[in-house]
Amino acid sequence: MTTRQVEHEITVDAPAPAVYRLIAEVENWPRIFPPTIYVDHLERGEREERIRIWATANGEAKNWTSRRTLDPDALRITFRQEVSTPPVAAMGGTWIIEPLSDTSSRIRLLHDYRAIDDDPEGLKWIDEAVDRNSRSELAALKTNVELAHASEEITFSFEDTVQIDGSAKDAYDFVNEAGLWVERLPHVASVRFSEDTPGLQTLEMDTRAKDGSTHTTKSYRVTFPHHRIAYKQVTLPALMTLHTGYWTFEENASGVAASSQHTVVLNTANIARILGADATVADARAYVQNALSTNSRATLGHAKDHAENRR
Repeated sequence: MTTRQVEHEITVDAPAPAVYRLIAEVENWPRIFPPTIYVDHLERGEREERIRIWATANGEAKNWTSRRTLDPDALRITFRQEVSTPPVAAMGGTWIIEPLSDTSSRIRLLHDYRAIDDDPEGLKWIDEAVDRNSRSELAALKTNVELAHASEEITFSFEDTVQIDGSAKDAYDFVNEAGLWVERLPHVASVRFSEDTPGLQTLEMDTRAKDGSTHTTKSYRVTFPHHRIAYKQVTLPALMTLHTGYWTFEENASGVAASSQHTVVLNTANIARILGADATVADARAYVQNALSTNSRATLGHAKDHAENRR
């Protein structure tokens, strides 16, 4: 069997340990890889893990599973696809992060792969796909690692929780059935909802603000019945460059705690235009948190009524 080995590299303006951490901690991936919607752990040890990745490819959402070995001392991460899709017989590789100075580093991305039956046409197809994807991934990674490293002060997370005297399933169903939100949520003006692959949803909706204006948002959602729905917003309002989040439903002694969590990166370039010349990052943060919390709390309140009425 012929195994091909290739290497791509790029230099980034961020310290090597910070770059390693961003790639090693998979919860960062929706921030640093634009196609990534959500990643979760199937198994997790000290140095070994299995992760499941949901991401878009050519506008379609897909998911797959990889095994990874982490080496924080050497700043290396090896990965191996568990099930490869034809014409790939096997695919794996290594991320190697090398410090160039205190503030810059080199990212090397190594791949090794085989084509099914050693087919030359198949191998040529994989060569081209790996080369194209590696170049675009490293370019995006450079941009987004530098941004993520620089934007820690403008990145923040928050959570709203309501206690529901009902079942987790009924509360979960209310948030899961987003196609019905026009009838169920006063702040939602219209919805375009699809779930072509079970557990992977596309949600586009027009929501009304307090001043009566409407704005359109589009998100991809990954569902885990009946306890979690994770999402990544792909059309963003002017004050955000990133918005991810999740809904969780945890049963407790008095029913269920339903929560909505948001992670946001502010778009500082638009603060003055949207909030006025004197507005600060703190003003923008308060404004965004208030807007998102208002909608989340409204949705959680209606989910509470729905679940308690069904009890």
